[in-house]
Amino acid sequence: LSMQEAKWLDMLNSWDKWMAKKHKKVKLRCQKGIPPSLRGRAWLYLSGGKVKKEQNQGKFQELDSQPGDPKWLDVIEKDLHRQFPFHEMFVARGGHGQQDLFRVLKAYTLHRPEEGYCQAQAPIAAVLLMHMPAEDAFWGLVQICEKYLPGYYSAGLEAIQLDGEILFALLKRVSPVAHRHLKKYKIDPILYMTEWFMCAFSRTLPWASVLRVWDMFFCEGVKIIFRVGLVLLKCMLGSQEKLKACQGQYETMELLRSIEPQYMQEAFLVQEVIELAVSERDIEKEHLSQLRRWKETHGELHCKSPPRMHGAKAIMAAEPPSRQDLKQNPTIIVEVPQTTESKTEKGKKTKKIKDTKNTSPPPNPYLLPSDPPLPSDNLSPSESQHLQKDTPLQGSNQSLSSVEHDTYL
Repeated sequence: LSMQEAKWLDMLNSWDKWMAKKHKKVKLRCQKGIPPSLRGRAWLYLSGGKVKKEQNQGKFQELDSQPGDPKWLDVIEKDLHRQFPFHEMFVARGGHGQQDLFRVLKAYTLHRPEEGYCQAQAPIAAVLLMHMPAEDAFWGLVQICEKYLPGYYSAGLEAIQLDGEILFALLKRVSPVAHRHLKKYKIDPILYMTEWFMCAFSRTLPWASVLRVWDMFFCEGVKIIFRVGLVLLKCMLGSQEKLKACQGQYETMELLRSIEPQYMQEAFLVQEVIELAVSERDIEKEHLSQLRRWKETHGELHCKSPPRMHGAKAIMAAEPPSRQDLKQNPTIIVEVPQTTESKTEKGKKTKKIKDTKNTSPPPNPYLLPSDPPLPSDNLSPSESQHLQKDTPLQGSNQSLSSVEHDTYL
């Protein structure tokens, strides 16, 4: 285990205490990035999905066994191949990634029949499935749709339109130059921020940046999504020099569709997001203001969404879990043999272990085609044969994530 992994395992073992007394430390560690081997588990704890799952045991299996509404099933089926088509998990039509994605999205339509399915839920569920089994991904999706981004996926998209206006109002303070430019050419926020917000930037940013943004998003809530949007708008439209090239609505939209890579680069973007002074209070204050304006121009909201929860601490405070709900179910159990060695022998052994310790990071079980191949030098012939045997999963009725449980700590 790396030091970072050990710290996260310690936190997850006493999650309620850490959240109650050391939340700032949890937040700081999320900002630094969650270790890849524990990311799925950490996301589930942060979102409250772990508690929901424990409190509703058997619920996913029950929904999974139901046929589902044909109206939604047809639409979901058509969207499956569009989600991360170059990722090894979703590359095969009808493969395990696509099967699990179908199961999760179908289960959500049965869980919330009045809401049904929205296309933007597919990439959200796909990112979750890359990090956790189908049941966990389902509860993660439930928490995002109901706690983090309530109303985003309802018919009419009123919640996303409201957040577009909030983003635009906050931009006036963050970058007056960008705000003036967008106002001058009457570019409605819904034109450029819908996919950003509804997909939580999973279809916009490079992969490394997506993961870091999601680490912070699960901890701190929607303000992270607002901050990312504000940083990108400020970087792309925040100076007169940049605006010379986009004198018009079409040119501006083209610019926002092809954001310069240096602004989306992981280290730069994360630092800018952390430093941007936009708080939950700012968002809520602006939300009330925009809600009043909406009622004056459009009347009452048609979709009454539950109140938005600003991150892990707020979710936990609203629904306090029991210790049993937070108990970890490890998929890797390391048994330490009980030995009666002398102190000198122990000392020699620990020294030897330190000398031979392999410091290479844990391999990513979900490699993209562009990533370098995994080193297999250290594997014995039987181990490498076992890995090769498990790779083609077609024809099995198990999910990818349940077959490869050992990829999660």
